[in-house]
Amino acid sequence: MSGHSKWATIKHKKGAADAKRGQMFTKLIKEISIAARMGGGDADANPRLRTAVLKARAANMPKDNVERAIKKGTGELEGVNYEELVYEAYAPGGVAILIEVLTDNKNRAAADVRNILTRAGGSLATSGAVSRLFKRKGVITFDGEKYTEDQIMEAALEGGAEDVANLDGVIEVTTAPEDFEPVLNALNEKGYESMSAEISMLPEAEVTLDNDGTAKALKLIDKLEENDDVQNVYSNVEVPEGYEEE
Repeated sequence: MSGHSKWATIKHKKGAADAKRGQMFTKLIKEISIAARMGGGDADANPRLRTAVLKARAANMPKDNVERAIKKGTGELEGVNYEELVYEAYAPGGVAILIEVLTDNKNRAAADVRNILTRAGGSLATSGAVSRLFKRKGVITFDGEKYTEDQIMEAALEGGAEDVANLDGVIEVTTAPEDFEPVLNALNEKGYESMSAEISMLPEAEVTLDNDGTAKALKLIDKLEENDDVQNVYSNVEVPEGYEEE
């Protein structure tokens, strides 16, 4: 499966995911707000909003936070207008990176992304050079200590999932984008609680580096993810078996 997912698995096992919970909620609120602004506050009539709300639920975001974010997007509450930007870049070692940005100041965001890339030895790519290396998929993850792969696989495949894999204790379900919601609902109806659920960009092929190269690429990805304007970061780096962050 994707290197991005494996790295998410490593970070989850280290407990780093909990440390970033507040930042994750901030990013989810921005996504919900812009989805509501663009397509209205009715999740039933707004597929993007519905997906954002499902992702927020999977992250255990309080319902009040979700409702406030929707109202900010529709203008019922005062909010911020965000712009969407996508940057294509390379990390050291030729790793391809897609950077999705939601910002209220695109000049600041552009400068920040360029600075982070430059300091880490990365560079911006020409439009289309990186995006063609990825495909959009639904990704739902479950704790392998709570559920077996067979349990998840049976419900996921019944719901229309494409693949189920156990990645170092995290069970990952992948779907076509249009099947994401029915698969997630099928799993929820069985009582399985997901760790995360989102429409993601998965690489068609992965780049394998040595430990040092992998560490540099992952450090750059982390720096990008820590930026408040950066919403999502996707890469095609393959994390080697037994890799440990120094």
